[in-house]
Amino acid sequence: MTTQGKQTNNQEPSIENPYRVIVIGGGAAGFFAAINCALLYPNYTVTLLEKTNKLLAKVKVSGGGRCNVTHACFDNKLLVKNYPRGEKELQNVFSRFTTTDTINWFQKRGVELKTEEDGRMFPVTNTSESIINCLMQEADKAGVKIKQEVTIEEILRDEDDSFVLITSKGGNFQCNKLIIATGGNSKETAYNWLHKLGHTVQKPVPSLFTFNLPKHPITELMGVSVPFVKVKIANTKLETEGPLLITHWGMSGPAILKASAWGARILNDLNYNYTALINWLPKYTEEKLRIEFNNQREENGAKTIINNSPFELPKRLWEYFVTKANIADTFRWADLPKKQANILINSLINDEYKVQGKTTFKEEFVTCGGISLKEIDVTTMQSKLIPNLYFAGEIIDVDGITGGFNFQNAWSTAWVAANLK
Repeated sequence: MTTQGKQTNNQEPSIENPYRVIVIGGGAAGFFAAINCALLYPNYTVTLLEKTNKLLAKVKVSGGGRCNVTHACFDNKLLVKNYPRGEKELQNVFSRFTTTDTINWFQKRGVELKTEEDGRMFPVTNTSESIINCLMQEADKAGVKIKQEVTIEEILRDEDDSFVLITSKGGNFQCNKLIIATGGNSKETAYNWLHKLGHTVQKPVPSLFTFNLPKHPITELMGVSVPFVKVKIANTKLETEGPLLITHWGMSGPAILKASAWGARILNDLNYNYTALINWLPKYTEEKLRIEFNNQREENGAKTIINNSPFELPKRLWEYFVTKANIADTFRWADLPKKQANILINSLINDEYKVQGKTTFKEEFVTCGGISLKEIDVTTMQSKLIPNLYFAGEIIDVDGITGGFNFQNAWSTAWVAANLK
């Protein structure tokens, strides 16, 4: 590569005047960028700066503390379909560092991954500590210098296209190349220091969140899950499918989280007040349901409706629908009135819920928004506006649905940025 500043082309940095690379951000993308940069350029001084006293915080809580490292999707054309924002750009990035590359990278360092039925991949140890320990150990072995509780207030550029980083405590850092991997932030003001550089920041809004249903009776079924439903947001084109989990505050699970990701800006514009339509039995049309109800009348007419569901639904959920349709516990299938049958059918395939608000999970939140992709050369992750400035991870306007896709974006963009091309 061509060096910058006082060094001449192809000259290795001297001990007295080392070539400096700084990575801002102590999360997954920041660590991965710093480690791989130090491995690729062992004569460079690589320093990682983190504003808090916590390192790899999101890695620790991801996947319920197990760390959903990536997703077992090995066709890049299919992989990019899991990103509401960044699909086109990630085709280029993933061609350079794939899901297989991620698996191999950790495997070579003693961390084996396993694939679950839904495609999510976790360390076989079932603990995020395996990933954290691996990254910490690799950073140490590669000679990455880590400094915590360093808040960057402003980035100044020197005439030789190097940088001076001004901290909140008055000190500063200097570097020849700079990688920013600070992750997403729900507050637009958190990007002010990047605005000063001249970069456009797409407004950040939450991307993965659950639906709040304040005081709704279905929340009494918290813990009940259904393996496959369809979710529609009324008066929009948003429609997703997958497992759904009922919680004490409302609804969660992959089907809900996918809706929140694809509809991040739409739902934000609606101020998180909208109607969610749930089809609990996507395999059935209304006509097929009526046929099934008639079959029940003929074949199981003497059996009570509440205790004899013909569908693969959790017992408590079926009882909820039966009660909601004003069907008494003693009603038999043969006694089911047409009015109650219509209410029950509607609840099963077109159930309405008034959503009021959202819930995110502290460090595990994901944001839609960040540095505009139009201002980044995705073949290198270098800024198109500022030489020697690179971006990686969620700081850019890329976000994926739940299932390990956001981490794969972090690993891939960080690896590309670490090459300093």
